[in-house]
Amino acid sequence: MSNKLVDELIELALKEDLGDGDHTSMACIPADAIGTAQLLVKDEGILCGIAVARKIFVSLEREIRFEQLMNDGDKIKFGDIAFTVRGKVRTLLRAERLVLNIMQHMSGVATQTNEYVRRLSGLKTRVLDTRKTTPGMRMLDKEAVKTGGGENHRTGLFDMILIKDNHIDFAGGIHQALNRTETYLRQARKKLKVVIEARNLDDVKIILENGKADRIMLDNFSLEDTRNAVELIGVSCEIESSGGITLENIRSYAECGVDFISVGALTHQIRSLDLSLKAVDY
Repeated sequence: MSNKLVDELIELALKEDLGDGDHTSMACIPADAIGTAQLLVKDEGILCGIAVARKIFVSLEREIRFEQLMNDGDKIKFGDIAFTVRGKVRTLLRAERLVLNIMQHMSGVATQTNEYVRRLSGLKTRVLDTRKTTPGMRMLDKEAVKTGGGENHRTGLFDMILIKDNHIDFAGGIHQALNRTETYLRQARKKLKVVIEARNLDDVKIILENGKADRIMLDNFSLEDTRNAVELIGVSCEIESSGGITLENIRSYAECGVDFISVGALTHQIRSLDLSLKAVDY
């Protein structure tokens, strides 16, 4: 997780929330008032976001006391206390909403991911995330996926070649897209994994004939076509299933023999966990 990007996100989020000041807290709370709050769990799932929460508090008050009681990746239940924090009451109130927004979201992503991963227990197939993330929060979404037991696909457009349907169509076909990619990587002196999307079994055959892909992504394939594609591909390259994958069918797709299954729902169809920051010393 990029500390620089997280710091920039926290700075922007605080500017968005504070504007020219937290006037409610300044009106109600003396500037020198000191208090303690705790992060109370009111849900069940996988905890995530502790390190980011600490960063938020410290960014507002360097000498704040943050006591971590649980770790990212821990299973949580109603009544658990994840951390306590002691400092200026105004600081606690300024940080409250941002800490909760991030931790509730990250814990939701980690919990959702963990459910998908558990469905594949005993199989070789690994669960991947996608770029379907909250803008500006991708590094947090992807960290939460890892916390839940999943793995990260590419981070962005810069760290993998992923040739999708539009790339193929605009390039004039599969051969053209793959051949141009090989030339580009050689000229740019870059070593990037080459993944290409297949829309049907005919595409798979053309990709195999070309031989320049590291992984074939089977996009919206039926179970029958996935089994046929796995048989065609063999050990020629990695195989990824994508599109239309749910909790109900993910194991069936994995049992076809694919190496990876990418699931956009890990990050864009989640339920945030119910967490609360409560005053305990006032």
